[in-house]
Amino acid sequence: MPLIPEEPQIHESAQGPRATAAAGRPASTPRPVPGPRSAASPRPGRPGPGPVRPAAPAPQPNPGAEQSPAERPENRSDQRSTPQLQLIPAPVDGALDAAEEALDLLLESGRAPGEILVLTTGDPHPWAAHELSFGEAAYWAQQDNGDDVFFAHASAVERATARPVVIVAVNGGDEEASARALPAAMTRAGALLVVCGDPQRVTALLGAGAGV
Repeated sequence: MPLIPEEPQIHESAQGPRATAAAGRPASTPRPVPGPRSAASPRPGRPGPGPVRPAAPAPQPNPGAEQSPAERPENRSDQRSTPQLQLIPAPVDGALDAAEEALDLLLESGRAPGEILVLTTGDPHPWAAHELSFGEAAYWAQQDNGDDVFFAHASAVERATARPVVIVAVNGGDEEASARALPAAMTRAGALLVVCGDPQRVTALLGAGAGV
């Protein structure tokens, strides 16, 4: 499918540890599309969760009222469909940083941590590498808990459970494995798939993945 790269926006007044770029790497602030607002809290290792907004009471159904065509299950717009695909341009050595910034923005916009899966095609995310050092059983149990952001390598995408938002950092790795991972990641994304990497490479990988 055609990919339309998102133009990163640079904010000179940005606060936090990522406001200063690493040596030799330009600072950018990707802008992924935020999803529905929910209770926001930080990912592993960050301070405690923010305030939770009370949910509005659900309207009571009227058994005697006839459903309009738009309300019928087969016509509802919230039925599962192809997730929105957003590309954030980034070099191979900057893809993980771009994914981290995308994650921060999604959490700040109100996405719950348990709604987000982060995949890497090259070196694993430091959190995943650390947690795997305690054994795979304990590592995958954290995914099953579903209450926090989960980081995994793209080679294990088949074992990852579906979440509303999937972020993929194309930070290197085997071309064939990456080509398989991107289409698989799309099947795991319920609403939004954010891919951070070189636009030409991502397009080539998606095309290769379709033929694998």
